[in-house]
Amino acid sequence: MAQTGVRIKMEAGNAMDKIYMAGPWITELEIKTVEDAMRNGWYEHAYDYCEKFQKEFAAYHSRKYAIMTPNCTTAIHLLLTGLGVKEGDEVIMPECTWIASGAGISYLKATPVFCDIDPINWCIDPKSVEKRITSKTKAIIAVDLFGNMPDMDGLIQVGKNHNIPLIEDAAEAVGSSYKGVKAGKFGIGSVFSFHRTKTITTGEGGMLLLDDDKLFERCFFLRDHGRKSDGPMYYNYEVTYKYMPFNVQAALGYAQFQRIDELVGKKREQLKMYKEKLRDVKDIQFNPEPPGGVNGAWITGLVFGKSHKMTKLDAMEKLVKLGLPARPFFYPLSSLPAYPGFKEKYEPLNPVAYDISSRGINLPGAANLTEEQINRFCDGIKTILKKK
Repeated sequence: MAQTGVRIKMEAGNAMDKIYMAGPWITELEIKTVEDAMRNGWYEHAYDYCEKFQKEFAAYHSRKYAIMTPNCTTAIHLLLTGLGVKEGDEVIMPECTWIASGAGISYLKATPVFCDIDPINWCIDPKSVEKRITSKTKAIIAVDLFGNMPDMDGLIQVGKNHNIPLIEDAAEAVGSSYKGVKAGKFGIGSVFSFHRTKTITTGEGGMLLLDDDKLFERCFFLRDHGRKSDGPMYYNYEVTYKYMPFNVQAALGYAQFQRIDELVGKKREQLKMYKEKLRDVKDIQFNPEPPGGVNGAWITGLVFGKSHKMTKLDAMEKLVKLGLPARPFFYPLSSLPAYPGFKEKYEPLNPVAYDISSRGINLPGAANLTEEQINRFCDGIKTILKKK
């Protein structure tokens, strides 16, 4: 079944009791905070919530600085630009992630270099990174996939050994931690997403976290048309980007951030229920808990063991026929039309990524998901495995 056909049918369903793949949890706190921004957040208060959100979000992650952006893609682009990545450079990244993780590499006319993933945590494998480093490598991007944490110790060591900066794409990892350190604290800089599907949402939005003074100053300068905060008005030193946030957007994010424990708790409870209700099904794999840490579980991933002989597209097609939604595990980026000619090179080099991706799906993770709906979905998983 074609991917597009699966997607179209996935969005259909019983409107009376529809199971949504993703969606936010909005309360009166968010509504009142946004209303305050609408009523009072203008003139000298036009960026109050942006500044409050940035300051508190940075402090929560033990970072010195935070720069809010329109989305996570722009946050990564800012950071890569601030690091001086340019045409002819290479940036190492994992095969299995959303394309936004590497879009900034292409914007700068640099070359993405794809690495294999770990079979347990589904994140970039440090051993694969080591093999891909060349004299052109200017950065390594580690992605905390679905809230899972990679082997950060191994990645940090590889970066140190070769004097290459590590970037943490924590877009999906609000609430995750590794050996007691929160996701978002690793590497020279980290980025988060506040897309409408994320645990904390601003509809669209992103955040860049940094500790280095000079890198912060450079990224802050690049965010708003190459102007200096202490420079003359309408005086531009370079042609840069317009990646500014706005107060209403930040007000929603700030209010959501006040409820971070509650929101992450909801996601973790969903993962726990899926695991418990499918505990009798053998040879399936879920998001793992990192060593000495926590999985924020933005979305629950399920990988069918090889004994089931079930591909992700087969599983989604069968689930759709039962009126149940599902999404595919991220495709290996080198397999996509967006990167023509890459598959021939990388499929033999990254066998784990191609294998895991072919057998993986994402389970519903909307904030309004009920236990009855999770029961229904888990029954659907059992049904399709029996009928294979």
